[in-house]
Amino acid sequence: MRAALFITCVNDALHPRTGRATVSLLRRLGVEVDFPAAQTCCGQPQYNTGYRRESEPLLRRTAAAFEGYDYVVTPSGSCAAMVRDNYPRIGEKAEAEGRGGALAEAARSLAPRTFELTEFLVDVLGVTDVGAYFPHTVTYHPSCHGLRMLGLGERPRRLLEAVRGLELRELPGAEECCGFGGTFAVKNPAVSAAMGADKIANARSTGADFLCGADNSCLMHLGATLSRQGGPLRTVHIAEILASTEDEPWSHA
Repeated sequence: MRAALFITCVNDALHPRTGRATVSLLRRLGVEVDFPAAQTCCGQPQYNTGYRRESEPLLRRTAAAFEGYDYVVTPSGSCAAMVRDNYPRIGEKAEAEGRGGALAEAARSLAPRTFELTEFLVDVLGVTDVGAYFPHTVTYHPSCHGLRMLGLGERPRRLLEAVRGLELRELPGAEECCGFGGTFAVKNPAVSAAMGADKIANARSTGADFLCGADNSCLMHLGATLSRQGGPLRTVHIAEILASTEDEPWSHA
């Protein structure tokens, strides 16, 4: 099986280890992974801020970059949701305004081929035990895009529960937003910080070693709160847990 990695801006610029973990994991499971170098931002910041027309060239570029692949896999629920949910909206609006149907067709072609990492593992590859080993206590935060727009449900938890050595602890208020919300954190910093502090307090109450998520944008926000407060709790992307084995254990270094 051959798939294209959609790394996303946040991971490429700030969390490249997550991209490497995703490639390592998929290759271990027999997937041939390509990295189309033409990929750039999917346009989510522009779209969420109200610049809908300005996101159209990025839709067009992204669709062209991943043309010809049966599967496009991303370790980011928010960017997967942008492609799956918002791209069709952008294309349909452009089509309705008489600006050509090519954009709408590009969106319709790419959307069903794009998968967030955990749903690709569970739904496409049909696995929950990926052979991972992570001897730590972990609590899981489901990001809003994965929870509400993609409907990831129990997929991430099923994957974590199958990891040898991992003890999964329930996160109080798990379905509450962490406060990042993309541009929400920029427009409403005080509210965003308060929501992040509440999420961290709940995570600390579990006594877990790690706060895990499937979106590094949320983990970046929560990790910054942790760094200001201090303490042993650390954030980790689920791809890094699933890529960890006894032979190649995870390291935050």
